[in-house]
Amino acid sequence: MAAPDRMTETAGRKFCIGLPRGAGLVWVLIGLCILATFLSPSFLNPVNVTNVLRQVALFGIVSVGMTFVILTKGIDLSVGSILGVCSVTTALLLVAGWTMPAVVAAVLVIGVLMGAVNGLGITLGGIPPFIMTLGMMVMGRGLALTLANGQPVSIGGRADEFMWLGRGAALGLPVPVWIFAIVAGVAIYVLRYTTYGRQIYAVGSNAEAAHLSGINVGLVTFSVYMISGFLASLTALIFVSRLTVGEPTAGTGIELEAIAITVIGGTSLFGGEGGILGTIIGAGILAILANIMNLLGISPFTQQIVKGAIIIGAALYEMLGKRRSRH
Repeated sequence: MAAPDRMTETAGRKFCIGLPRGAGLVWVLIGLCILATFLSPSFLNPVNVTNVLRQVALFGIVSVGMTFVILTKGIDLSVGSILGVCSVTTALLLVAGWTMPAVVAAVLVIGVLMGAVNGLGITLGGIPPFIMTLGMMVMGRGLALTLANGQPVSIGGRADEFMWLGRGAALGLPVPVWIFAIVAGVAIYVLRYTTYGRQIYAVGSNAEAAHLSGINVGLVTFSVYMISGFLASLTALIFVSRLTVGEPTAGTGIELEAIAITVIGGTSLFGGEGGILGTIIGAGILAILANIMNLLGISPFTQQIVKGAIIIGAALYEMLGKRRSRH
């Protein structure tokens, strides 16, 4: 019975791998802030800083879920569609007169259930994560458009009572930032200090060895997709609160942002290495970079090119690092 403990403890220390890179990322983040200050005097404007923090929080919450998934050597392309379904559902339930607690609970359950479908397809059906979540991405977007009849669903008179979640502030910071801080804090604790967290690293490092060590690989894999779905639905609640509409196209492309943030933050696409601190820094880097380009008036289409290049660069950096380690 000692083998599983040694296996999970060794895997649990995997988050330490990449700390030098994480330290480098901090300097990149600081450098971007300095560069942005020189390029645009508007960068340090309190309103702009608040917008950047809110952007970090929105993308960061989804990226935490993506980090859990990628640590197990998986991928979740469906988070954007889950967000869209939950956005429309939130608006429809509010219009129907549901109480706030009931709406929040129902939407979070829907996110978890959609994530569970992904997990079941992957663990019981043996479908590769890329294919399973791609299928869910297409189905989810179709479901969102069907529920909304292809049109945004306004929450009407419920906007004022729901506004605090996405537009409110506490102690000088937007509420979404506090939500992100709580989500990230819980995730860091789980990954670093719990047996479940060590099992996630073990599964991503070597699923076969993890299985032989007594870890329920299927259950761990299933659970991370539920976590991803839950956090996507939480983000949907914030989206609706900010926009006061349930937009069926909400979250389009956010899966790519989340993957980029996670990879930039040092989580290996090959599983078993990385962590939430890197994801937080990655979210900051991508949000500030996008903000700089917006302030400079760079075309959104060009911004997509830059983000794609960053993803390729981060993956290439990882591949070169692995090649050096083999020699």
